[in-house]
Amino acid sequence: MSQQHIPLKLTASRFVRAIRLFMTSDVGGRAKFLLFALVALFGGISVLNVVNSFVGRHFMTAIAERQTAEFIRQAILYTMAFAASTVASVIARFSEERLALLWREFLTRRAVGLYMTGGTFYRVGVRGKLTNPDQRIADDINAFTVTTLSFVLMLLNSVLTVLTFSGVLWVISPLLLIAAVVYAASGSYLTIVLGRPLISLSYDQLDREAAFRSGLIRVRENAESIMLGAGEQRHANLLLRRLDELATNFRRIIVINRNVGFFTTGYNWMTQIIPILIIAPAFIRGDMEFGVVTQSAAAFAMLVGAFSFIVSQFKSISNFAVVVARLSSLIEAMEEAAEPTETDLQVVEADGNLAYEGLTLTSPSGHALVKDLSAIFPADTRVVVVGGDDGGATALFRITAGLGPSGVGRIIRPARDQLRFLAQRTQLAPGTLRQILVPVQQQSEASDDQILALLKRLGFVRALTVDDLDKECDWSSLLSPREQQIMAIAEVLSAGPRYVLLENADVIFGHELLRVVLELLAEREIACINFADTDTSREAYDAVLECHADGSWRWISRGEQSVDQ
Repeated sequence: MSQQHIPLKLTASRFVRAIRLFMTSDVGGRAKFLLFALVALFGGISVLNVVNSFVGRHFMTAIAERQTAEFIRQAILYTMAFAASTVASVIARFSEERLALLWREFLTRRAVGLYMTGGTFYRVGVRGKLTNPDQRIADDINAFTVTTLSFVLMLLNSVLTVLTFSGVLWVISPLLLIAAVVYAASGSYLTIVLGRPLISLSYDQLDREAAFRSGLIRVRENAESIMLGAGEQRHANLLLRRLDELATNFRRIIVINRNVGFFTTGYNWMTQIIPILIIAPAFIRGDMEFGVVTQSAAAFAMLVGAFSFIVSQFKSISNFAVVVARLSSLIEAMEEAAEPTETDLQVVEADGNLAYEGLTLTSPSGHALVKDLSAIFPADTRVVVVGGDDGGATALFRITAGLGPSGVGRIIRPARDQLRFLAQRTQLAPGTLRQILVPVQQQSEASDDQILALLKRLGFVRALTVDDLDKECDWSSLLSPREQQIMAIAEVLSAGPRYVLLENADVIFGHELLRVVLELLAEREIACINFADTDTSREAYDAVLECHADGSWRWISRGEQSVDQ
């Protein structure tokens, strides 16, 4: 692969593990039943195909010899055999789709669970180990389950066809059987040689398609900013460049498909003439009846088709190899992201106050943002952390949330449900306003009037009715950034954690609204820490932590002497 190199052995082991996990899961019983039904149905279809070949043989012989009674009898048998094959094929297809959907649901739920646990979704993107994980979860898992099951069943059908029609061809002519095996083996080898580059090209194509689509999504999500900043041409150039990349790669795929197509099309046409060339002389000599000629052609085509699985399905196989590799890289990236990184920074969750012990933070360039910070933030207090121009306060906010730069020392913080982080830019979760504003366990306690009164006190000027609280909309696109921030702090006030950490709250709310927010937090005994990179009004806070440009710091409590470091 040009962008990802996935060891074959590791990919195969993950492939086998995915099947084993599915079969031993809670839905494994249903899966085994459907798989057993499919095996039985395909076995029945294979037997019916053999029956059809002999019925067809006698049917064609009756026509050639003008035997009306035999013709009618064989026509009835032919119709009954085709009807039985139709029923079995339709039920098999239904069972295959149900099993594929069951498998996709299981794998997707498992992938989403791993992706959304412990910040894996964040670390996968930050570490740059993987491109377009969303596409791999949504599209590749679907393709993996459907294609894997399809290939397994095609292989099963091919094996059954080989077992049944090898005997038919051997009875007709051993030479015909040998010709079928040699012809299929040669065709499979040449198809692999001609089409092997498709695997890497298809891998790249999926990434290029995803990059182009993500560019379009970015334009849609940032339409207002692009319009105001007159950035249309720059984004258009980026989109066209990505379009050129995917078109160039796809042209290479088309060339390979053309070469493979020349060979496979000719290969498939030849399967119709080879058995006739071998059997026709015997018919001409009168050694066999006419029905044997048509039977041998059909049986030869069935057997060669079974042996030529690679030839007939090479494009699908190459795409499948790409999907398996991409899913393997997804699992690898998520497993890496889930593993704790080696760091000298220790984060401890414990009952008690938020505290830092000997914490030193450095920027990517190696500049010290904070040196040897040791401070305790008491419960039910309001503290402002004032940073220098180098962003020390923001770095401290991010490292506390588990997102920040490298550092050494110790962070002691309450359990996650007792701690809230409100960044300068927030994103509302999907759902109704009631679900966004009030935790599930408290929804029975919060009345509609209380919710609306809280929003009004926070300065939410948009007119809302009781009906709006239970209306499910894309509120992140309907509300302005400021309104979304008000919703976020309203949710904090409703949930009542022990601590809320704000990033540049003055910028978010403005001085007047921030004063109201601090009063509401004090009423609910929620400790508030505002990490502000710019100097801000300090009167409303119980203490100030100053972070200086050289990494030193100073703690100043109201009415007390400062503590310097």
